[in-house]
Amino acid sequence: MKFSVSSSELLKQLQVANGAIGSNPVLPILEDYLFKIENKKLTITATDLETSISTTIEVLSDDDFAVAVPAKILLETLKALPQQPVTFSIDESNNGIEITSSYGKYKLAGEKGEDFPSVPEAESVDTVKISSDYLLEAINKTIFATSNDELRPAMTGVYFQVDFNKLTCVATDAHKLVKISTHQLAGEVATSFIVPKKALNLLKNALPASDTVAISFNKANAFFTFGDVSLVCRLIDARYPDYNAVIPVDNPNQMAVNRADFQNSLKRIAIYANKTTNQVVLDVSDKSLTISAQDLDFSNEATEQMSCTFDGEPLRIAFNAKFLVEMLAALDSEEVKMEFSTPSRAGILTPVEEGDNNREILMLVMPVMLNN
Repeated sequence: MKFSVSSSELLKQLQVANGAIGSNPVLPILEDYLFKIENKKLTITATDLETSISTTIEVLSDDDFAVAVPAKILLETLKALPQQPVTFSIDESNNGIEITSSYGKYKLAGEKGEDFPSVPEAESVDTVKISSDYLLEAINKTIFATSNDELRPAMTGVYFQVDFNKLTCVATDAHKLVKISTHQLAGEVATSFIVPKKALNLLKNALPASDTVAISFNKANAFFTFGDVSLVCRLIDARYPDYNAVIPVDNPNQMAVNRADFQNSLKRIAIYANKTTNQVVLDVSDKSLTISAQDLDFSNEATEQMSCTFDGEPLRIAFNAKFLVEMLAALDSEEVKMEFSTPSRAGILTPVEEGDNNREILMLVMPVMLNN
């Protein structure tokens, strides 16, 4: 049994699938790729039993067969080869694999294809479709706000709320929250589910530009399909917190400021903040924003002033600088708006609208109590 393929094309597909291989697999075969050839098409599958990626590439082959190939050694071999055709020969008696390139031969031990765990099939699913650009933006703008707290599993993923032609994605770690909505969804279903962070990171790296992604889902799994790639992940089985309840509605104090200037100022001031709390203080009044921080343990302090537009009563409020910098980095607009009610209630951060009217984005950050 043998097949031939371009080394660079194969490497590209292996790198897409490689992210699904866990660092400490529970079974030795999970360190392998499953190579399955049918009708001159090679399907490469990798899984950690929670998340699976399959990708398909055309090859020259006269047989249909399956074999499990050690991932690490194959990946390193192809990375070290310049682009050229390579031929894989598989010995049916012992699943031994011989790779032939213009430089020589490389032998490695494979395993039986039928021993590789099966990937969930898309059964009893609902399906919606969305542009890869909108999905990629939703992932990029939410994933940093997910929690790493395994005791609150719902918060370790991104909440997908599907409502016919509207998709809302929400992430929170109880300190910050991001909600992004787009009306660019094609579907006839209303439901919600939580997608794990690992699957979304893999998806982010594999998504092509300006393509259509089909998202199918049932009670247990979500299936993302685009081009020759299919990603399957087990959904987080937990109830997502009522995020709308924490978003303050009445925010009489509103500030608009240049996003890049605000972000750079926060980065500089944060150097002087307490390393445990990262607390920076914002003093906002008419046309002026003062950003300050101090670390009493080391007698460090810093203050900067910048112009802003402000509508409301003068306000003094403190935040974790790290959270604010992360949130500002995820926004694209030249100006951002911050809304406040009182120093003890969450601040709301939104872009000052420009560009795409097909989506809305809202970020929320909890204040740090001021040390008076």
